[in-house]
Amino acid sequence: MESRLRFTTILFLLFLLPGCAHVISRDLRMQADPSITFQQVSENPEAYKGKVVIWGGETVEVLNQRDGTSLLEILQRPLNRRGEPKLTSPSEGRFMVLSEKYLDPYVFRKGRKVTVGGEVQGERFKTIGEMEYRYPLIQSKQIYLWEEYIPVYYYPYPYYDLWWWYPWGWRWGIGFHYYYHRSH
Repeated sequence: MESRLRFTTILFLLFLLPGCAHVISRDLRMQADPSITFQQVSENPEAYKGKVVIWGGETVEVLNQRDGTSLLEILQRPLNRRGEPKLTSPSEGRFMVLSEKYLDPYVFRKGRKVTVGGEVQGERFKTIGEMEYRYPLIQSKQIYLWEEYIPVYYYPYPYYDLWWWYPWGWRWGIGFHYYYHRSH
């Protein structure tokens, strides 16, 4: 009986672990220096040339080049332990990622969350409005595009005239259900 319980527990943990795994490969994470902050690199990108970093954030724009490479502009956000950008945290600036392959602008459209592992190549300048902005430039080794969740509202059958429970007591009113749907 005890061995059966142990087996069930191990099996449960094996199914649970992949959901907690980091999205960037272990090899690349081992090369990255976690003590290097985004702020340090953005202040002096040339000093960190050749260093491997793992950053993420929201896609701002994709610029596809004639040679088949792509330049991805990202608004930086801090990452959680899985490597997912925390959109509720403040950004420290923008950075650019050079990808050796074509990135479709529709797939990498504005606002999509991405996590990037790559090597600091220096800096690149681009204007934002009338201001010249200095971007840290990263040569991508791995790019992870997060799934998009779209809010969907629905109204189940006659819910509008029922008494329903709030955490602070019973209320009369219209019940709205709100959930997120993964886009494909």
